[in-house]
Amino acid sequence: QVQLVESGGGFVQPGGSLTLSCAASGFPFVYYSFAWFRHAPGKGGERVSCLGNRRNNTYYGDFVKGRFIISSDNAKNTVYLQMNSLKPEDTAIYYCAADLKGICGHWFEYDFWGQGTQVTVSS
Repeated sequence: QVQLVESGGGFVQPGGSLTLSCAASGFPFVYYSFAWFRHAPGKGGERVSCLGNRRNNTYYGDFVKGRFIISSDNAKNTVYLQMNSLKPEDTAIYYCAADLKGICGHWFEYDFWGQGTQVTVSS
């Protein structure tokens, strides 16, 4: 059974940090690229970051460059998103997605999605 399970979301004050995790199972982790998307009320979805299947190519949205870091642990079949210097505008539901093509594509190209984890940044 294919599963992507996100965790690590929560409430944090501006300037704080959170690390999201995405635990994958049911498919060959190493062949897939992984991305984090987010969706906030009243806004469209955004691709936050992506990690290609070679794990040496990454993508970051301009709005998180220098603040977020994507990484993976192939032994644990887990992808992480370390989020630093969080801002209120980072408040959203964050989703993990996997793509067998192994590249960082558009949202409609991803094969599997997690259920999402809420991140709220507020004072």
